[in-house]
Amino acid sequence: MRADSLIDRCSDWLGRTIAWLTLAMVTVTLIVVILRYVFGIGLIWLQESITWMHAVVFMLGASYALRHEDHVRVDVFYRRASPRQQGWVDALGIVLLLLPLCAYILYTSYPYVAASFAVRESSREANGLAALFLLKAIIPLMAILLGLQAVADLRRALVRIRQG
Repeated sequence: MRADSLIDRCSDWLGRTIAWLTLAMVTVTLIVVILRYVFGIGLIWLQESITWMHAVVFMLGASYALRHEDHVRVDVFYRRASPRQQGWVDALGIVLLLLPLCAYILYTSYPYVAASFAVRESSREANGLAALFLLKAIIPLMAILLGLQAVADLRRALVRIRQG
């Protein structure tokens, strides 16, 4: 099995798995609303869990979105371009924009995440969720997963360029 196929399969599996968190977010949001407006109970940790789930879906779902071209693309020239020209656009976008962005996120997030781990950071709110440092650890993980998917996509773009 080629490396790009393995990366694609991992992105697909992770995306399908993470998608279930959206159902959990809706369910927890319903519970928060019922608790607050029917019973007058507000649970900060439960409200924070919605934000955490959203962050996980967004960050760990990024490589899946890239894999399935569900990302935003300025399509002014792309749709009329030949497959070879599309390959060039994709390759240049990956090499000049996406991979440097992933490297930047990885580089800048390391001290941020390390500092959070060092103090075992938790929520600022009383009765909020503990272990905020674990959520922050997903930032560099997102950069790595997105970068790996970008490399797999770059290989495909180079094949389209060569096949022209």
